[in-house]
Amino acid sequence: MDDQTRTELEAAAFRTLRAHLMEKRTDVQNIDMMNLAGFCRNCLSRWYQEAANERGIEMDKIEAREIFYGMTMAEWKANYQTEATGTQQEAFKTAFAENVGEKS
Repeated sequence: MDDQTRTELEAAAFRTLRAHLMEKRTDVQNIDMMNLAGFCRNCLSRWYQEAANERGIEMDKIEAREIFYGMTMAEWKANYQTEATGTQQEAFKTAFAENVGEKS
Protein backbone atom coordinates (compact mmCIF):
# COMPACT_ATOMS: atom_id res chain seq x y z
CA MET A 1 0.00 0.00 0.00
CA ASP A 2 1.36 3.43 -0.89
CA ASP A 3 1.72 6.22 1.69
CA GLN A 4 -1.07 8.37 0.23
CA THR A 5 -3.58 5.52 0.39
CA ARG A 6 -2.52 4.64 3.93
CA THR A 7 -2.94 8.28 5.01
CA GLU A 8 -6.38 8.44 3.38
CA LEU A 9 -7.48 5.23 5.12
CA GLU A 10 -6.18 6.46 8.48
CA ALA A 11 -8.02 9.75 8.01
CA ALA A 12 -11.22 7.90 7.12
CA ALA A 13 -10.88 5.72 10.22
CA PHE A 14 -10.36 8.81 12.38
CA ARG A 15 -13.44 10.51 10.91
CA THR A 16 -15.47 7.36 11.57
CA LEU A 17 -14.23 7.19 15.18
CA ARG A 18 -15.07 10.86 15.70
CA ALA A 19 -18.56 10.42 14.22
CA HIS A 20 -19.14 7.34 16.33
CA LEU A 21 -18.20 9.17 19.55
CA MET A 22 -19.93 12.44 18.70
CA GLU A 23 -23.10 11.20 17.02
CA LYS A 24 -23.79 7.59 17.93
CA ARG A 25 -22.35 7.25 21.44
CA THR A 26 -22.86 10.59 23.13
CA ASP A 27 -23.96 8.56 26.14
CA VAL A 28 -20.42 7.33 26.74
CA GLN A 29 -18.80 9.67 29.23
CA ASN A 30 -15.25 10.97 28.72
CA ILE A 31 -14.34 9.98 32.26
CA ASP A 32 -15.35 6.36 31.57
CA MET A 33 -13.37 6.32 28.32
CA MET A 34 -10.29 7.66 30.11
CA ASN A 35 -10.67 5.24 32.99
CA LEU A 36 -11.10 2.21 30.73
CA ALA A 37 -9.09 3.03 27.62
CA GLY A 38 -6.62 5.70 28.72
CA PHE A 39 -7.95 8.32 26.29
CA CYS A 40 -11.13 10.30 25.68
CA ARG A 41 -12.60 12.88 23.32
CA ASN A 42 -10.44 15.58 24.92
CA CYS A 43 -7.33 13.49 24.19
CA LEU A 44 -8.38 13.13 20.56
CA SER A 45 -8.88 16.89 20.29
CA ARG A 46 -5.47 17.45 21.93
CA TRP A 47 -3.81 15.08 19.47
CA TYR A 48 -5.51 17.02 16.66
CA GLN A 49 -4.15 20.27 18.11
CA GLU A 50 -0.65 18.83 18.48
CA ALA A 51 -0.67 17.61 14.87
CA ALA A 52 -1.72 21.07 13.70
CA ASN A 53 0.93 22.78 15.82
CA GLU A 54 3.63 20.41 14.51
CA ARG A 55 2.71 21.56 11.01
CA GLY A 56 2.96 25.24 11.94
CA ILE A 57 -0.78 25.75 12.27
CA GLU A 58 -1.58 27.80 15.35
CA MET A 59 -4.37 26.19 17.32
CA ASP A 60 -5.11 26.28 21.03
CA LYS A 61 -6.91 23.74 23.18
CA ILE A 62 -10.25 25.55 23.04
CA GLU A 63 -10.19 25.83 19.25
CA ALA A 64 -9.18 22.18 18.84
CA ARG A 65 -11.98 21.02 21.14
CA GLU A 66 -14.56 23.08 19.28
CA ILE A 67 -13.38 21.60 15.97
CA PHE A 68 -13.46 18.05 17.33
CA TYR A 69 -16.71 18.37 19.29
CA GLY A 70 -18.46 20.50 16.69
CA MET A 71 -19.61 22.75 19.53
CA THR A 72 -18.22 24.48 22.58
CA MET A 73 -17.31 22.46 25.65
CA ALA A 74 -20.06 24.28 27.54
CA GLU A 75 -22.60 23.05 24.98
CA TRP A 76 -21.25 19.49 25.12
CA LYS A 77 -21.34 19.42 28.90
CA ALA A 78 -24.86 20.84 29.04
CA ASN A 79 -26.16 18.36 26.47
CA TYR A 80 -24.28 15.16 27.25
CA GLN A 81 -22.05 15.18 30.32
CA THR A 82 -23.32 13.65 33.53
CA GLU A 83 -22.01 14.16 37.05
CA ALA A 84 -19.06 11.90 37.81
CA THR A 85 -19.19 9.69 40.88
CA GLY A 86 -16.47 9.69 43.51
CA THR A 87 -15.31 6.30 42.27
CA GLN A 88 -15.04 7.60 38.69
CA GLN A 89 -13.12 10.67 39.85
CA GLU A 90 -10.63 8.59 41.84
CA ALA A 91 -10.04 6.23 38.92
CA PHE A 92 -9.63 9.25 36.64
CA LYS A 93 -6.76 10.63 38.74
CA THR A 94 -4.80 7.44 38.12
CA ALA A 95 -5.77 7.12 34.45
CA PHE A 96 -4.92 10.76 33.74
CA ALA A 97 -1.54 10.52 35.47
CA GLU A 98 -0.65 7.32 33.61
CA ASN A 99 -1.84 8.40 30.18
CA VAL A 100 -1.65 12.19 29.98
CA GLY A 101 0.62 13.38 32.76
CA GLU A 102 1.20 17.10 32.84
CA LYS A 103 -0.76 17.90 29.66
CA SER A 104 -4.35 19.05 29.93
